[in-house]
Amino acid sequence: MKTLKYLSLIIIAFFSSCSSDEPETVTINELQGLTLVQEMPNDTHIVELYTPTGTLQQGYNAVSLRIKDKTTGTYETDATVSWMPVMHMASMQHSCPFSGIAKTPGKETLYNGYIVFQMAQNDIEYWTLQVNYTLNGNDYSVSETINVPASSKRRVASFTGTDGSKYVIALIEPIAPRVAVNNVTAGLFKMESMVSYPAVDGYTIKIDPRMPSMGNHGSPNNVDLTQAADGLYNGKLSLTMSGYWKINLQLLNTENVVVKGEPVTETVPESSIFFEIEF
Repeated sequence: MKTLKYLSLIIIAFFSSCSSDEPETVTINELQGLTLVQEMPNDTHIVELYTPTGTLQQGYNAVSLRIKDKTTGTYETDATVSWMPVMHMASMQHSCPFSGIAKTPGKETLYNGYIVFQMAQNDIEYWTLQVNYTLNGNDYSVSETINVPASSKRRVASFTGTDGSKYVIALIEPIAPRVAVNNVTAGLFKMESMVSYPAVDGYTIKIDPRMPSMGNHGSPNNVDLTQAADGLYNGKLSLTMSGYWKINLQLLNTENVVVKGEPVTETVPESSIFFEIEF
C-alpha cells in the first residue's frame, strides 16, 4: 500500500510539473494608452479612431485605428490602409501634412500614423477624414466629418518662406514638459500642392525659448533641431522654471540661409514663427 501511495504522489507531481511547463497565454491589450475618438461606419465595417486623449486638435496628432467587421464583430488583422484629411473652406479645399499608416508594432488589430491639422475648424469650415483600405483583394472606403478644435497654445505654424515656398512646422514633443532639459521634436513640411505636404529634408530649426512674463529671459543648454532618421527634427529644450514659454524659431535651409524667423533682441521680443508651452 505504501508503494502505491508513493507511486500516486510521483504521478501527480509529474503531471503538475508538465502542466507548469506549458507556456502561458499572454493577452495583448490592443488599446492600452488610447481612447476612442469616434466611429466611422460604412456598409461592411466600422473604422474606430483612437488617440491618447480621445480628441483631435489643431497641430500634430498621433492617430490609431481599428477596422471592425459589422457581421462577425471581429477586428481585421491584415489590411492595407491609407487616409486623406480634407479641410472644406468657403472658397476651396485643401489637405494637410500626414503620414502613411502602418501596423502598430506588437499589436494584432491596431494601425497608426499621424496627421498635422494646420488650422482649426470654425462655424462654417470643417475637416473630413476619408479612410481607404483593402482586405482580401477588396477595396473599401469610409468618410466622416471630424472634430478639430483650436489648440489652447500654438503647436503649429503655417507660413511662406523667403524662398516663396509654403511651410508647416508642428511641435510634437515634449507632451509633458518638465523643469529640465527636455527632448524636443518637431515636424517640418513643405506644401507642394493642395493635397501634398511632404517632409522637408536637411534643414535646421533654431530655437530660443523665452518667458515674456519674466523679462523675456531665456535659458541655457538648448540644442537646435536637426533631422533624424525618421524624418522628424530633434533637439534639446531647456526650461528652467514652470510657467508660460514662447519657443521662438528660425528656419534655416540646407545652405544655412534663414527662410523664416528672426533672432530675439531687445528691440525684437519674439520671432514671427514660434511655439507656446505652459506647464
